[in-house]
Amino acid sequence: MAEQAKTKSGWSVREMTLIAVMAAVTCVLGPLSVPIGVVPISLTNLAVYFAVYILGTKRGTLSYLVYLLIGLAGVPVFSGFTGGAGKLLGPTGGYLIGFAFMALICGILIDRSHHNFVIGMAGMILGTIVCYAFGTVWLAYQAGMTMGAALAAGVLPFIPGDLAKMVVAAVVAPQVRRRLAKAKVCTEA
Repeated sequence: MAEQAKTKSGWSVREMTLIAVMAAVTCVLGPLSVPIGVVPISLTNLAVYFAVYILGTKRGTLSYLVYLLIGLAGVPVFSGFTGGAGKLLGPTGGYLIGFAFMALICGILIDRSHHNFVIGMAGMILGTIVCYAFGTVWLAYQAGMTMGAALAAGVLPFIPGDLAKMVVAAVVAPQVRRRLAKAKVCTEA
């Protein structure tokens, strides 16, 4: 297959399209949430896990940053169909920022492990812990909570569901990437 022409950014139109598609997937999954308190259960992290598995570290993280900018511009793509700077500066804004670091950490370990299940899970767990840290500190500050109360509200109820999302991503996303590679939509890792 002939090499695709690169844009001034150094990425092909196909690569930029894949980034946009994964940002769109995050825009669809991100608003779907279950309010259980100050911090809702959302599918944003599942979308991020899929993005880094399918696109790799750089493109997966960029797809999340595109999603974040779309939400920051006011499009209702954040949990509960909200958007705007108020959401980013509100009690759950630390998690939204933390997802970018989560994508980087997950992506680096997933890319370097060649999609090894155990190392991929370790990467997602480590990335999620970093996201939890950003979110918990911001939640405690913004909502006037103690760190213990912020952990109880923004981390502990989410651990089982987040682990389940990680398993789904570690099992399904590599298969999706292989099929996309076979269709010559993306490269095999």
